[in-house]
Amino acid sequence: MTISAEVPVAAARGGPVAGAGEHGRRNAEEGTSAADLVLPLVAVGGVGVLAGYGYVRRTRRARTRTTPGVVSPQPPVTPLPVLERQAGAALVQADDCLRTSREELAFVEARFGTGAGGGGEGGATVTEPFVRALREAERELSAAFAIRLRYDRGVPEEDAARRHALAGIVGRCAEAGRRLDAEAPAFDQLRALEEELDTSLGIAEARFRELAGRAGRVDAATTTSTVTVTVTVTGYVEQAKDRLVFATTHLNQARQTADLGDTGTAIRHLRSAEGAITQADVFLNDVDRLANSRTAAAALVPAALTGAEAELAKAEMARATPQPPSGRLHTQLTHAHSTLAAVRQELTGDSPYDPLDALRRIVQAMLPLGAGRDGVLGVAAWLVGRSDVGSADGFVATHRGAVGVAARTRLAEAELLLATDPAAADEPASEARETAEQDVRVHGNPYAGAADDRTGGVGGAVLGGILLGEDPDGGPPLSFGGPATRKRRGLPPT
Repeated sequence: MTISAEVPVAAARGGPVAGAGEHGRRNAEEGTSAADLVLPLVAVGGVGVLAGYGYVRRTRRARTRTTPGVVSPQPPVTPLPVLERQAGAALVQADDCLRTSREELAFVEARFGTGAGGGGEGGATVTEPFVRALREAERELSAAFAIRLRYDRGVPEEDAARRHALAGIVGRCAEAGRRLDAEAPAFDQLRALEEELDTSLGIAEARFRELAGRAGRVDAATTTSTVTVTVTVTGYVEQAKDRLVFATTHLNQARQTADLGDTGTAIRHLRSAEGAITQADVFLNDVDRLANSRTAAAALVPAALTGAEAELAKAEMARATPQPPSGRLHTQLTHAHSTLAAVRQELTGDSPYDPLDALRRIVQAMLPLGAGRDGVLGVAAWLVGRSDVGSADGFVATHRGAVGVAARTRLAEAELLLATDPAAADEPASEARETAEQDVRVHGNPYAGAADDRTGGVGGAVLGGILLGEDPDGGPPLSFGGPATRKRRGLPPT
């Protein structure tokens, strides 16, 4: 602020004060009185006081809040726990978007002949942009999970670097979502549900009938089986049937509303049914996969046990010294001996046993001794790791409405290890499954028990992330796309 060098002078009054003497009149005529000199000084002093007061006010405001044009010397800092929750929510949302997008793309591939058992060249061409978008989004999400995994292990250590890591997670997730959002309009154009609804309904209904028959067969097989079903798939057939109840309700409603000309509502019912059909398939696949894995494990246990016993003998010979082995090595050898002896007793006994668990114990007992990654033990490790990773992934997929970031991070780690070090994939996969189950127990389900004709299966649909759970009826069904587009098939506000 610039102040003029010219000091204002008080204006002269219209005349002398009544009753003034001759001396006063003489001073007024000859020059400036003393009062005239004091007034400018008072004015200048007042300007200085006001300027100082304004400066103090502005400084106080700058220190307490941000005002336009004033930079706060101490900007507010978001606490790390808040940033961690934001990054975790971004990971969960991005993972959900990817899972939903894969599921809906499978119905498009079935229509154009590029799904399982298909392979049509023309279909592959029309769906290739969406397959590419999914792969790019998966790379971003995989990188985000890798950052989160290091973060959970304390890397980096400095607060500033940890803030940067969390910002990187959010940025990667945002890019994954943006990539899917960008393809959503073209995806809808390819599906053309508004014009080809009957075709898509026919595909969903055929898939539904196939799964309904399969659920009955799987249920009968598990009921009459002499081998006890393990806890990992207990209740899966019932949950598959629950999803199918939900699917048949919405397929019927889709047909009815389509006949009435309400295409938008019919599409929303179709998307709800497609999501339920996909998850019913996951439940039944998990039961079948476990049965197949246990059959393969039962055939492999004798060879794995023999191979482990040979490796154990070599380990003892290689470390043989005049002195007894160290305390740690002695413990490892003792544990391996007792584990192999217990498995051998189960194998030769009359009681049923879990061959997958037997393989797991063999591999884990031999890993500390440097064995378990090659030969027959390597095959055993891969079989166990694949089974455990598949079990954890299926559980997250069908309960993702309640599963948090910790379980998903461990699952991402297990999936990476399965391709690089199968023997090490078992532990994070098992932890992912256990953490996800705990999330479901803590979360609960406010829609559980809704079983009338209109809302049957809504509880499972919300728990499975088929419906977003924002409304009393379960909320909108989710579709191919990122955070900005995945709810576009939702019901309009009433």
